[in-house]
Amino acid sequence: MTRSEARDSIFRIVFREAFFPAEGMEEQTEEYLTMLGEEPEVFLPGMQKEIEESDREYIRTKVDAILEKTEELDRMLEEASRDWKMNRVGKAELAILRVAAYELRFDDDIPDKVAINEALELAKKYCDEKAVPFINGVLNQLYESGLKG
Repeated sequence: MTRSEARDSIFRIVFREAFFPAEGMEEQTEEYLTMLGEEPEVFLPGMQKEIEESDREYIRTKVDAILEKTEELDRMLEEASRDWKMNRVGKAELAILRVAAYELRFDDDIPDKVAINEALELAKKYCDEKAVPFINGVLNQLYESGLKG
């Protein structure tokens, strides 16, 4: 599984958080990973190879970390979005922003420009065309503010 495919899965699980209670997210993560393993062509069309246990663990770890920091991420995103409240942002856009903000702020293994570019690719795939410049603007503001580390 490529990092882009893993990020896509992380986004999809974080997106589920908008519809399920926080205490149910571990179950949602496991359900997604099980279904991805059984029907990869349905969940990630074009996936390069079978999902391995190391991929599952990577996804679990990232999802848990993002969900644990949701409030902090949302505060950072609101500051960077210049007066846009996160409850006004679409659910898919918010999930993409949370994943990318986590990568920008807390994940030293992901270069900042990669985090932003991958977020824009997810936005092109899952959101309205107007979301791409919004997400780009918010993430560039986070990047420029030097929030990493």
